[in-house]
Amino acid sequence: MLTDKINELLKEVQDLHAANAEELEALRLKYLSKKGIINDLMNDFRTVAADQKREVGMKLNELKKQTQDRINALKEQFEALSESKNDADLTRTAYPVKLGTRHPLTLVKNEIIDIFGRMGFTLADGPEVEDDLHVYTKMNFAADHPARDMQDTFFVEQNAEDVVKNIILRSHTSSVQARVMEKTQPPIRVICPGRVYRNEAISARAHCFFHQVEGLYIDKGVSFTDLKQVLLTFAREMFGPDTKIRLRPSYFPFTEPSAEMDISCNICGGVGCSFCKHTGWVEILGCGMVDPNVLEACGIDSKVYSGYAFGMGIERIANLKYQVSDLRLFSENDVRFLREFEAAF
Repeated sequence: MLTDKINELLKEVQDLHAANAEELEALRLKYLSKKGIINDLMNDFRTVAADQKREVGMKLNELKKQTQDRINALKEQFEALSESKNDADLTRTAYPVKLGTRHPLTLVKNEIIDIFGRMGFTLADGPEVEDDLHVYTKMNFAADHPARDMQDTFFVEQNAEDVVKNIILRSHTSSVQARVMEKTQPPIRVICPGRVYRNEAISARAHCFFHQVEGLYIDKGVSFTDLKQVLLTFAREMFGPDTKIRLRPSYFPFTEPSAEMDISCNICGGVGCSFCKHTGWVEILGCGMVDPNVLEACGIDSKVYSGYAFGMGIERIANLKYQVSDLRLFSENDVRFLREFEAAF
C-alpha cells in the first residue's frame, strides 16, 4: 500500500547523510526532483480511494516536508564547515610589519625643543627659500661679505645690481629671527629649528644641507650672564649634570660680543679621546649678544632693548649623543642605520 511506502521513506529520510556537497545534491535529485521518489508517489496518489485521500495526503505532505528539512539541514552543515575553514581575520596583516622609529635628527631636535621649551622659548618657523634681505642684510652682513659669494650660498635668482633682491636657499635659520623681530616687539623668546643649505663638498664631516636650531631672546636688561646660564642649563640637560662649558671669543656679523661654546667631552669625560682630539672639549654652538645694528634693522630700539642669540647644528649634537662618525648616514635612509634608534623612540 502507498501508506506503507510513505512510512518506510519517513524512516529512511531521518537517517539521510552525505559526505560532501555532491552526495547531498544526489540525495536531493533522488527524493525531490521531478523524477524523484516523492514525485512518483504524488502520481500514485491519484489512484488512492476517495475515503483515504485525506489521510494519505497528509502523510505525503509530511514526507515531503521532512525530506526538504533534512536536506536543508545537511546543506547548512556543509556551509558552516566551509566558512570555518575559510574564517580569516581580515584585520590581521598578511605578514609581520616591523614598526619604524623617528629619525635620529628628529629625536635630537625634539629633545632640544623640549629643553628650551621648559625655559620659556616658543617655536618660530620661516621659509627655506628666502631673500637676501632677511638672510644677510638684516643680519648685519656687509654687501661684500664672503658668505654671499657663490661658493657658500645657493642662489635661486641673482641680481648683481641689487643684492637685496637675490633669492637664495637660506644658509642659516637667522632669517627666521629677522622675520620674528620685524613683526613682534619685545619681549621675544623663540627658537627656530629648520633645514639650511650651503654650497659645500659632501663628505663624512660636511654636507650641502644640514639642520640648525637657533635661539633668540630680546628684552630690557638682557645680559651675557643670562646667555651663559641658559646655555649651561641646556648643556647639562642634554649631556648630563656633570657637563662643563667654556666660552671662547669669536666673531659673527649679527652678534657683538660673540663666542663659541665648548662642552666637556661626554665620551671621555674630559680626559681626552680621538673624538675631542685629546683636548677634552668639543665645540657645539656659536652665540653672542645681538648686535644693535640687527635690532635697528628689524625695527627694535637698541637703546631700550638688548638680547642674545645662539645657534647649533642638530647633526653636531646627534654626533655627540649617538657617536655617529659620518654625517652622510643621516640622509642616506639606510634602514639598518635607522633601526639602531628604535629604542630611542
